[in-house]
Amino acid sequence: MYTNSPHINGFHDGSSSSSEKRPGTVQKGRPRRGRGSRSFTGGGMRVSEDKQPTQVEGPPCTDFDMAYFQSYSHVGIHEEMIKDSVRTETYRAAIMQHQSSIAGKVVMDVGCGTGILSIFCAQAGARRVYAVDASDIAVQASEVVKANNLSDTIIVLHSRVEDVQIDEGVDVIISEWMGYMLLYESMLGSIIYARDRWLKREGLILPSNATLYMAPVTHSDRYSASIDFWRSVYGIDMSAMLPLAKQCAFEEPSIETISGENVLTWPEMVKHIDCYTVSISELESVTKSYKFKSMMRAPLHGFAFWFDVEFYGPGTAMHGLIPSNPDDNQVNDGSQRKKRANPNDALVLSTAPEDPPTHWQQTIVYFYDPLEVEQDQLIEGSVTLSQSRENRRFMNIRLEYVSGGRSFVKESVMRN
Repeated sequence: MYTNSPHINGFHDGSSSSSEKRPGTVQKGRPRRGRGSRSFTGGGMRVSEDKQPTQVEGPPCTDFDMAYFQSYSHVGIHEEMIKDSVRTETYRAAIMQHQSSIAGKVVMDVGCGTGILSIFCAQAGARRVYAVDASDIAVQASEVVKANNLSDTIIVLHSRVEDVQIDEGVDVIISEWMGYMLLYESMLGSIIYARDRWLKREGLILPSNATLYMAPVTHSDRYSASIDFWRSVYGIDMSAMLPLAKQCAFEEPSIETISGENVLTWPEMVKHIDCYTVSISELESVTKSYKFKSMMRAPLHGFAFWFDVEFYGPGTAMHGLIPSNPDDNQVNDGSQRKKRANPNDALVLSTAPEDPPTHWQQTIVYFYDPLEVEQDQLIEGSVTLSQSRENRRFMNIRLEYVSGGRSFVKESVMRN
């Protein structure tokens, strides 16, 4: 419910916080990808000479999971992803860059969708590709494989990856698992399951690591279009609509494209994920404290989140360069920047505002009312991202922040 309370933005002028618990949703037409995998009859399942699959118990398939998989049966979702040339071309380039690790080897494509990444791997010389997807799009993927005369190489498995029976280890796991805000949809758990059950020692995971970033942003045009519009409509005072307009516009995380000009500070890392070592448990809840210093005087409208993924091989030290992360007591003033690898060592797929746009865009958590910040003013607090108890594919977002002597809390839920 919305309120006319002056605390509608979830703040007061004291040192303690008042909480605004307004679960919101992302409503952008359709959810992003589904994946997983039911077994396709036919296709030989051969036992590898050097590794037997490890028995790992996967989570049960819930009604929420089934709805999630079904959402990816719509061709429009896959069209959107494939048309994202930044995404698709980076994956193809990464496959070719690691061709020596793929040629003659066994590959598993987790959440294969239409099968395009599986086909790229076959073109790179893979001996066998297990293309796994729980959505009905797997039926079309099988036809695409046949149409390209790759049925002897690519085996499409229509099933959750947790339910697949494959009697050999795999050399490579590839997946485009990233959701909005990186962790939305919780698909990374399926990659971890596949890794622990089938990936051979010194096997390759693409992408190899991922990093989620955040930064405070200003976006007056967006606020004006959604809120200020109601102050005067055809000469009529409709300001009574403002509380409802704010709730409807900003209770949900918003998926949209911003530019570097909207960002008030250097970004800060929220979570770094090494796909070779990450565990299921560490993804259930992520908390990060932050301290920013605004580079300009501007209204602070909320926080933006974006991510990078990198495509390192297993032989790289620490599986890639971990982004430098300032101590929680240090102000992020840009003195510590992300350490990018040499382009010859790794490819980077970035969804940052300053990089070419992708279908992930950026995720913005807006406040109900902007805060005026001065140049060099501190903005500090913490963010917690946790899997929803209702549905692990949903994500709870809790932002605590302090600026100008006032404390704030914003809570929302990202869900289908």
